[in-house]
Amino acid sequence: MHIDRADLAMLIDYTLLQPTATAEDVAALLADAKRLGVPTVCVSPSLLHATSDTELRVATVCGFPSGKHHPLIKATEARFAVQNGAVEIDVVADLGSVATKDEYALLSELVAIREAITDQVLLKVILETAAFDRETIEFAARTCAKAGANFVKTSTGFHPAGGASIEAVRILRDSVPASVGVKASGGIRDYDTACAMIEAGASRLGVSNAAAVLR
Repeated sequence: MHIDRADLAMLIDYTLLQPTATAEDVAALLADAKRLGVPTVCVSPSLLHATSDTELRVATVCGFPSGKHHPLIKATEARFAVQNGAVEIDVVADLGSVATKDEYALLSELVAIREAITDQVLLKVILETAAFDRETIEFAARTCAKAGANFVKTSTGFHPAGGASIEAVRILRDSVPASVGVKASGGIRDYDTACAMIEAGASRLGVSNAAAVLR
């Protein structure tokens, strides 16, 4: 599968989530995103202030990277992020609820977050698919869609089980309606991998080195 460079750039969330990142790093990210034609950046909540003057779409994370924060903390964090300029929220699901297939707990958490932000804000739910089998991924994806998520997402990039895989992207795509997007993230470092993820069903890519992917 061949994708035009400009079209590929439009599918990228250019991500800077390293714990040591600074406002100066964010400024460099924004400049690089503009140069490459990438429309969306994703930064840590504490660095949203460094994106206040950009015309790019700004995403941030909540419950990151473990997902073990209390649901009300996640909801509050998401709402606060929106009030500070984020238009997309990537939240880590409680992976214990995913592992045990506790639909009530997972739905309760995600609905609380969905209700804390407006419908205009995209909600992406990170599931750490590398840690789970097919049946568990299918359960989690269907529950996310039921809760009003706009995207289901493979990985944080920080979990020891690993990042995105072609198989996981296919499972996610097959498990949710066409109206729900699939974001592949974690370990996408070159053009061929990016194209393979899109061919498998990804409609967004989380990438920390967009220049390498678009080269």
